[in-house]
Amino acid sequence: MGDKRHQLKPKQKQSREAESRNAQSCPDAQKSKLEGRSFLYVGGRDCQVAHLRQIASSHGAELIHHDGGLREAVSRIDNILPSVDCVFCPIDCISHDACLRVKTGCKKWGKAFVPLRNGSKSSLERAFLDLKASRNNAG
Repeated sequence: MGDKRHQLKPKQKQSREAESRNAQSCPDAQKSKLEGRSFLYVGGRDCQVAHLRQIASSHGAELIHHDGGLREAVSRIDNILPSVDCVFCPIDCISHDACLRVKTGCKKWGKAFVPLRNGSKSSLERAFLDLKASRNNAG
C-alpha cells in the first residue's frame, strides 16, 4: 500500500506542473471561460458559504447561495434561476423538495444542473475545474 502512494505522487506532481505551464503560457484562456458568469448553489452547509464564494471568485465567477429551504422559501429559487448560468446542488445537503424544484427550473430555463457528490469545498472546486475544462475544449 505504501508503495502505491509513492508511485502516485510523481504523477500528481507532473500533472500540476503541466497545469501550471499551461496557465503561464496562456493565462487569458485559463480564466476567461468562467469570467463574469454567475452560479447558484442550493443547499450545503451555511458555515461554508464564504469559502464557496471564495472558490467561485478565484475562477472569476459569482456564487449565489440559497439554503435549500431551511430559512429561505424554496419558491425563491424560481426567481433566481433565470439570472444564473448554472446550478450546483450537493446531493447530501439538500431537501428533496428543493432539489426537485431546481431540476424542474433548470429544464424550464435551459440552465445547466450540476449535482455535486457532497457539500465539500473540494467538490465545488472540482466542478469548476471540470466546467472550465469542458469550455476550453468546446471553445
